[in-house]
Amino acid sequence: MHYGLTIFPTDYSIHPAELGRAAEERGFESLWVAEHSHIPVSRRTPWPGGAELPKMYYDVVDPFVALSMAAAATTKLRVGTGICLVIQRDTIQTAKQVASLDMLSGGRFLFGVGGGWNVEEMENHGTRHETRWKLLRERIEAMKQIWTQKQAEYHGELVSFEPIFAWPKPVQKPHPPIHVGGAFPGGMRRALRYGDGWIPIMGRGDGDLVEHLPALRAEATKLGRSLDGFEVTAYGVPPDADRLRALRDAGIARALFFAPPAPKDEVLRVLDTYAETARKAA
Repeated sequence: MHYGLTIFPTDYSIHPAELGRAAEERGFESLWVAEHSHIPVSRRTPWPGGAELPKMYYDVVDPFVALSMAAAATTKLRVGTGICLVIQRDTIQTAKQVASLDMLSGGRFLFGVGGGWNVEEMENHGTRHETRWKLLRERIEAMKQIWTQKQAEYHGELVSFEPIFAWPKPVQKPHPPIHVGGAFPGGMRRALRYGDGWIPIMGRGDGDLVEHLPALRAEATKLGRSLDGFEVTAYGVPPDADRLRALRDAGIARALFFAPPAPKDEVLRVLDTYAETARKAA
């Protein structure tokens, strides 16, 4: 099982380049960053994680910029969006950003995607909450065409464009792995339908992720979908060696520890604790 980190990078937290180097030095496989374009003042939509929305949600920097910094400062570390709010982004431009980062990093990009939870935020991007899952699927399908075809075109109900030329193409073939976020069972089903992996957040109904694996296998059989190469990533795993061993033994591909949006010295101490816990779980 691989071990990675996830963070909301901000102007008051460790620089992504420093975090990337520190993660690679400590043997972590990947670094994932969150995304929110903005937080509406209304706060009409409740945060799924609790009553009070943490400050980092207001302050997080653009994920592709942060990951570019981390990738440039490292040689082996994989970099991923955890997750990219595809439903709030232009399809063609996002496809170019993904392909560019994958090319410039030497094929180290992991594309975590999701539909989000903040209704007002997505509405400000012209996205309807009721159709966000269809929009997510169509945008992913359209981007796959852009990444793999010399002349790409796509015609769905919500996404449509005539033949285009779009370069660069990703280094990873046929494209960077797509890891679909979302809770059980909906997130799992969407991941099996058009993703290469599933990222549930532990502690939000998916605390005992292992219990969902029989349903994952059953749903894959129902869809005629092979699980060869399909990765389940546990997002926000507590630093507990016994829990990590249970996830590993169940076949979970990757466990992500949450790095706080804090200054360098504080984050490095946390990373040392995570690295020691991972060694104990081995």
